[in-house]
Amino acid sequence: MTVGEKIRYLREVEGSLRGLGRPMTQQELVQAIRKEQRQSISQSYISQIESGSRPHMTQASRALLARFFKVHPGFLVDDPEGYHTELVSDLRTTEGKLDVWLLQASERFAGDSEVSDVLVKLARQKDTRSCFVLMGAILDTPGLADRLLEALQPDKRGRAGKSGKGGTPENDVE
Repeated sequence: MTVGEKIRYLREVEGSLRGLGRPMTQQELVQAIRKEQRQSISQSYISQIESGSRPHMTQASRALLARFFKVHPGFLVDDPEGYHTELVSDLRTTEGKLDVWLLQASERFAGDSEVSDVLVKLARQKDTRSCFVLMGAILDTPGLADRLLEALQPDKRGRAGKSGKGGTPENDVE
């Protein structure tokens, strides 16, 4: 995947996160960076990167975009020709697959901004797999999920478990 494709994808995810229901435009990206990061990058620069007419970014631009999108700066480079995640360790492959799966799911659930936001937050964690393991431990402890939700989000009390799914595998959504 090229750096341009990665930035286009991140604009799509960011648009979903911000409740736009569409990808964030290049101009919206520039304005958000100026407002939130108090730095600037031009729309033409973003356009050149995305189109491939500018094959490389400066280190400062890469760092700025990485901070804005909350990704590692190393993500914002072209993948080497023939790059396959299978060449990386099994754990990193698992992490990468989980992160991609979560980001894709966040787009599928764009209509539910709360769920979409949580999926992106999970994908952005340094150790996504551990987050899933922790979630499993919480769900294995009777009543803990409800108590945590009530303590952390008292205004949403009683919402957890209303679907009647009970956390059993036969009720999992694919």
